[in-house]
Amino acid sequence: MSPELVSILVLVVVFVIATTRSVNMGALAFAAAFGVGTLVADLDADGIFAGFPGDLFVVLVGVTYLFAIARANGTTDWLVHAAVRLVRGRVALIPWVMFALTGALTAIGAVSPAAVAIVAPVALSFATRYSISPLLMGTMVVHGAQAGGFSPISIYGSIVNGIVEREDLPGSEVTLFLASLIANLLIAGVLFALFGGRKLWARGSVPTDGTGEAGTEPAGKEAPGTGTTPGTGTGSGARTDTAGTTPTPTAVAVRPDQDTDDGTGTGLRLTPARIATLTALVALVVAVLGFDLDAGLTAVTLAVVLSTAWPDDSRRAVGEIAWSTVLLICGVLTYVGVLEEMGTITWAGEGVGGIGVPLLAAVLLCYIGAIVSAFASSVGIMGALIPLAVPFLAQGEIGAVGMVAALAVSATVVDVSPFSTNGALVLAAAPDVDRERFFRQLMVYGGIVVAAVPALAWLVLVVPGFG
Repeated sequence: MSPELVSILVLVVVFVIATTRSVNMGALAFAAAFGVGTLVADLDADGIFAGFPGDLFVVLVGVTYLFAIARANGTTDWLVHAAVRLVRGRVALIPWVMFALTGALTAIGAVSPAAVAIVAPVALSFATRYSISPLLMGTMVVHGAQAGGFSPISIYGSIVNGIVEREDLPGSEVTLFLASLIANLLIAGVLFALFGGRKLWARGSVPTDGTGEAGTEPAGKEAPGTGTTPGTGTGSGARTDTAGTTPTPTAVAVRPDQDTDDGTGTGLRLTPARIATLTALVALVVAVLGFDLDAGLTAVTLAVVLSTAWPDDSRRAVGEIAWSTVLLICGVLTYVGVLEEMGTITWAGEGVGGIGVPLLAAVLLCYIGAIVSAFASSVGIMGALIPLAVPFLAQGEIGAVGMVAALAVSATVVDVSPFSTNGALVLAAAPDVDRERFFRQLMVYGGIVVAAVPALAWLVLVVPGFG
């Protein structure tokens, strides 16, 4: 049995054990990386650790640390109220506002994970407060980021168009952008319809003066439009009943000295701590988008400044960092790094590229892009797969424009997977949820996307022969 096949089988075993025995998949993946890297790939410790996602580790820790402080001092509550007022109390519009916001950020040049890191914590805090499915809100944020991700001036768009030009392939920047935009917009519409969007419309408007909000109902009272009643919950007052249902948060005690209405109708006043936190969040956006600074290191620095100034509000923030999620994601990506180091990814891609039937090779490449990208860098896998597609694209039987667009959509739409950077950020940012259940929901949804979208992208973009 070839080393590459052994490494894939070990990954399957890791999934099976984690699913059936409730062992943290990240810990299993670290053990698998050690075993396969040492015994099969003949890697030393440095070679194994080469795949450790140090940048993602810092992003997960830094962003969740900063927003844990924002939750502790009431800043996220203030932002949620401001968002409600912006849409005149129509809660159903908020998921679409978050979709559009992340899409706009990536379209003008933000890296997709940076946009998700900025928007997801606020969006998911809003979801908790107003009994919106965290799965709906989180996936809307990620799909929004991918919807704008291939504009001609975006990071993804610039990279892919550059690869196409370097490989002397026909290209269309507009087709690439529209393919991703329309695909993610359609998926978002389906999600909105399936995961509570119709109930949100039926709820109409909620008061914008900070009173009588969904998600602040007294214990034992049904939250409007949810069809669920509060239970024992997990965390600080929320529970998830079944996949796709919404959590029902209970009322959160507030300090009267902090939460006197300041006359804006939000029910919350801006204290010095909240003003400083809002300033820090703006500084995070400016630093990441305007100066291309690392989101994780910037967030940690801002969190430390806030902690030093207001230690009482920040005392429990370190404990609220999503450490189990950090272990899970870093472990899995370290193992994927071992796979890349030993050539498993290239081995699979070259095997598919050598198939003599161009249309079959095209759909298999789309699936490889989706599967690998669910665990690794989307841009990285596109950079590997587009050159692999060159030989049969040169034959003229497959349209290059449609093939590149299909690969781009397949490799990025799966970023809702909890093992990808964007999915991991959503999982880590969700407050007051059963994280294990939410992780399973994201994993199931990510699996559905991996199974369905590449075939649809191939059918719509490749089979007609665009380009």
